[in-house]
Formats: sequence, structure tokens, C-alpha cells
Amino acid sequence: MAQTSRRRFIAQGASLTGLLAWGTPQAAPTSAAADARFVFIIQRGAADGLHTLVPYGDPAYARLRGELAVPVEQATRLDSLFALHPALTQVATMYTQGEALLVHAVASPYRERSHFDGQNVLETGGSQPYQMRDGWLNRLLGLLPQRPRAIALAPTVPVALRGDSKVLSYAPSNLRAPPDDLLLRVQQLYRSDAQLDALWTTALQTRGMASSEVTKQDPASLGTLAASFLARDDGPRIAMLETEGWDTHSGQAGRMASQLKGLDALLGALRTGLGDTWARTTVLVATEFGRSAAANGTGGTDHGTGAVALLLGGRVQGGRVLADWPGLDTPALLDGRDLRPTLGLDALIARAAAESFGLDPERLGRQLFARGAVAQPLREPLLRG
Repeated sequence: MAQTSRRRFIAQGASLTGLLAWGTPQAAPTSAAADARFVFIIQRGAADGLHTLVPYGDPAYARLRGELAVPVEQATRLDSLFALHPALTQVATMYTQGEALLVHAVASPYRERSHFDGQNVLETGGSQPYQMRDGWLNRLLGLLPQRPRAIALAPTVPVALRGDSKVLSYAPSNLRAPPDDLLLRVQQLYRSDAQLDALWTTALQTRGMASSEVTKQDPASLGTLAASFLARDDGPRIAMLETEGWDTHSGQAGRMASQLKGLDALLGALRTGLGDTWARTTVLVATEFGRSAAANGTGGTDHGTGAVALLLGGRVQGGRVLADWPGLDTPALLDGRDLRPTLGLDALIARAAAESFGLDPERLGRQLFARGAVAQPLREPLLRG
């Protein structure tokens, strides 16, 4: 089955040598890089890639998933092998319009099954947990000649954005907005303290950038909030968003439908809110690891390895699936239980970030990741110039 699946994929126009060969690709034009936006959305909890981007054309899929298998007649067929979960309606539209690139059988170097350790490897760019103290997204900031600002749309700054480069953070609150008089009094109180005064001033400036209409914390509101920052000429160019709840050990069908519907609403609101800025935007959605190929006894799946990543945006050369499909027959599975990864998430990150900001992907890979270089760099262009 593994060889049959690979031949099918290659016949559809994407060869492994084209994806993973060494080379020095061309940098993106300076004008595009200077005004680019880059958004990283993490799916905490290990999102099931086999439920997101369904390999319905692999005969082993239905056997492994049983009642948990997504009915192909309800999904959006992309080709003879893959279909998109029906909850991802706006992602499907982006795919049709060439703004969504779907990447299957992808994983970080982490090969165990701890959420905390897996997220640490994904966010730091290390080859093992807690090997590095700062995050790859913060290191990226320090390498950009434009020195753009970055923001975390989260209560605390996620690990991927922690490091030497200063970043903003903002999270919407359901509490009543404080009166301007109170904010002014706090500002006067902090004025005699250089450190507190600087922090308070930055906080007020960040608050002023946020859309005053966004007070909710649902996925669509989060997408609108992110857009309100990124669309500004004086706003941040890099943002990170967090989504939770992807750990589906039981009742997965309904939970994943709800999770994917929320993600779809977030992405759709981000696209709408950015307006013309969407044409200069790249969005990467990734999770710490995938889930087991077979369903468990409680209508869910357990921690696995290979997963799905999404690359979306007006600059993305989309309308395609990027995968060297390993197959789901038992001999093809990693440890006899997981989708075997055939593409490194570090390679995808390095290439997408490099093209966004006009950098060399191989050099950037050496600077962002602990191993000193991406094992198999992507040569396939991901973005338009």
C-alpha cells in the first residue's frame, strides 16, 4: 500500500525530489518582504491530521478508523486521495482560490508522546525538550533587518515568542473596560518609575491598536482581533495565536467537528479583517504531534506522530496538497501505530518564514533550529513573489 500511495501522489504532480532536494532558492522580492505579515497558530493538544485532511483514497483508512472515519460524501474531495473535513468550509474556499496549501505526514523531531515536551520542541525549535530556552519565532525577529514588532494574542507570551527580542501581548477580557480616568491615574502613579512607566506606556499603546469592537473570546473574535493589529501600517508584522482542546481521546467525531469549525471561523475572520493586507500575509497552523492511525475503544484516538499543517494566505501558492504519502498499512506505520512522518515541520517553518521575509531558507534553518540545519530542506516554493 505504501508504494501504491506514493506512486499515486507522484502521478498527481509532486515528486519527492522536487520537495526535499538541497538547493539555494531565490529570495522573495524586497518590497514584498518589507511589508509581509506572518502568523503562527498553534493547535495545543495534538490535532488529528487524519481527521482534518482525510486520506479517504487509502484503503486502510476506513479499516483503521471504523465508525470514526469521516464520510467522504460529506467531506470536500481535493483529489483521488485526500478530502477536507466538512467543517473547514472557509479553508476549502481558500484552497479553491489558491490560498491554502495543505501539508500531510509532517512532524517535528520529537518522537515521544508528551504534550508538554512536544509543544516545547515545536515552539523552541530544539531537537529534544527543553534543549533551548527561547523560541524560534523570537529568534526570527532578531534576524529580520526590518526589526518588525510581534504580538502574542494570549494571556501570556507563548514559548515560541519568548527570547531576547521584545514582543507585545494582548488578550481580550470579558470584564468591563476600565474608565479613562483610572488609566490616567495609574499612568501618573507609574511615571516616577522608569521601568513601570515604560511597560505601562507600551500596554496602553497596544490597547489602542486593538479593535474596540472585539470583547469576546470566541475563535472568530480572535481572528478579527489579530487582524485589527496586523492590518495597521504601524502595527506588528508577526503574530502568534493559541487554540486549545485538540486532545481527543474520546468522542472525537463531535469534538473535532466543533474544533475545526472554530479554527475555520478564526481563519475566515482573520482573512476578512485583514482586507487588502491578506495579499501580503502567510499563516502557518501546526500542532505538536498527530494521533494514532487506529481509533481506540472510546470513539477517539491516542497520541501519535505524523500530523497535518496548514499554510494559508494571499501569498501562498495554494490549491494543492504537499505530501509524500507513506500509506496506512500496518508495515508502513511508525511503531505499527502512527502515521509515519515524511516531511519535517522545521523544513516547512524555515521555508515559509524565509520566503515571507526575503531570507535564504537553508541559512535560516541553521539559525532557527537546534540541529544547526534542517535535515531535508524544502526546495518547493511555497509563496508567490
